[in-house]
Amino acid sequence: MAKHNEIGAWGESLARDLLITKGYAIVGTNISIGKNELDIVAMKDDRIVFVEVKTRSDDFDDPLNALDTAKIRHLTRAADSYVRAYNIPHEIQFDVIVVIGTPEGEHTITHYADAFRAPIGGFI
Repeated sequence: MAKHNEIGAWGESLARDLLITKGYAIVGTNISIGKNELDIVAMKDDRIVFVEVKTRSDDFDDPLNALDTAKIRHLTRAADSYVRAYNIPHEIQFDVIVVIGTPEGEHTITHYADAFRAPIGGFI
């Protein structure tokens, strides 16, 4: 496995652990919907939560920069497809978790709950 894939898998593992400690129930991980992937799908209270995890080995490049309009569009399309496929009646929430560091060293983890909304006009 390539080093960046190892870092990504490690970051997603930390993200799952954090969500569980915050009372989220993990429904699934790394779910492919067409050409898009949902990192983590969870339930929190009465919401279905789609969590995008961004992991970087250093803070040179802000991982949130990778969450541009196109990425948000892909995530909301995938979430819409997931909700329709499983006929989910719950309100939708999009969270982002940023992990900076490496498994061998120190790290920081930041959770942005309800980080963004689907683009105006619904899912596109």
